[in-house]
Amino acid sequence: MEEKLQVAGFQAGAVKAGIRGKDRLDVALIYSEVPAAAAGVFTTSKVKAAPVLLDMEYLRDGKAQAIIVNSGIANACTGKPGMELALGTSRLVAAQLGLADDLVLVASTGVIGQQLDLAIFSNCMPPLAESLRKDGFSDVARAMMTTDTVPKTARREVELAGRKITILGLAKGSGMIMPNMATMLSFIVTDAAVHASVLQEMLGQSVAQSFNAITVDGDTSTNDTVLLLANGKAGNAEICSLDSADGRLFRQCLDDLCLDLALQIVKDGEGATKFITVHVKGAVSRQEADQAARTVANSSLVKTAFFGEDANWGRIIAALGRAGIDVDPDRVDISFDEVMMVRDGLGLGPEQEKLATSVLKQKAFAVVIDLKTGQSEAKVYTCDLSLDYIRINADYRS
Repeated sequence: MEEKLQVAGFQAGAVKAGIRGKDRLDVALIYSEVPAAAAGVFTTSKVKAAPVLLDMEYLRDGKAQAIIVNSGIANACTGKPGMELALGTSRLVAAQLGLADDLVLVASTGVIGQQLDLAIFSNCMPPLAESLRKDGFSDVARAMMTTDTVPKTARREVELAGRKITILGLAKGSGMIMPNMATMLSFIVTDAAVHASVLQEMLGQSVAQSFNAITVDGDTSTNDTVLLLANGKAGNAEICSLDSADGRLFRQCLDDLCLDLALQIVKDGEGATKFITVHVKGAVSRQEADQAARTVANSSLVKTAFFGEDANWGRIIAALGRAGIDVDPDRVDISFDEVMMVRDGLGLGPEQEKLATSVLKQKAFAVVIDLKTGQSEAKVYTCDLSLDYIRINADYRS
């Protein structure tokens, strides 16, 4: 598998810099052999980490050639020193690789409010550059992990006018997950030639239905970042329109890859034992359907019921009541997979509850809610809330 985690014209690597202890990869680098078209989507939190602010500025020109990422410390809420650290890190990479400073993007993940020492990056820069290799992306995926239990990668291929295009994506995220977006990082690279403005529009649309459709715990992070670099090494005619045949094929491939990575994040949610799709249909608008699904998915009472395998539909309909949407409780239907529990707002009795409970014993299932007030629908992907979630987050800094 690992030998396939490569894309023409890209190299990657990682080192143990000591941020997370001497035995863990914690600083990683992705490098394009040529300047690449670049796009990014970032946290909507008003408290943005220094790397996020820097990348937003650097991406104004739609170009990048390298990404450096560290785990362990988020470089968030670190004031002027934090921004100087992000700038200094970018400059160190640029000097090491012979690039312009603004072609190096920076990302961090970990504990908020702690300062990083630039000397850490200065000391590890030569070995980090030496670690670069075509099949080094698996090391990057491990180096960016915090409370993740597994690295998250996805790869897709598509043929555009006779040219094979490869897209490779990496992601990290396990807790503080509630887009827009979450404490998640995702780096996507492709050898396709795509105009920067089109790349940005495609990424925004893909993120909307993938990373922005997941929630683990309802907490939005300071550091959420999705970056996409396209270096054109595949030799295809540049994609300059979303509506072209090549544009549609590439977009479908990108959508699929992003959703794959997003679902991997939910399945690896801190302490998660269940993967749940909350599907709301029959809403007056997609926005209201999403709002309803998100409210149910984020309800601590609903999530703990999932963990306990308790088909307590009352918690679901109660969550709908505070979702701020147009809902008539006397029309709502609720099903677990194909087992209907509630019809027109009324429970269907012990036998149906018994069948529904058997559904909740599965590792993955869907909660289907029909509001019957309109024609719109939306899905949100989530997990249960377990005892381990509390344990993990109670001692995260220790």
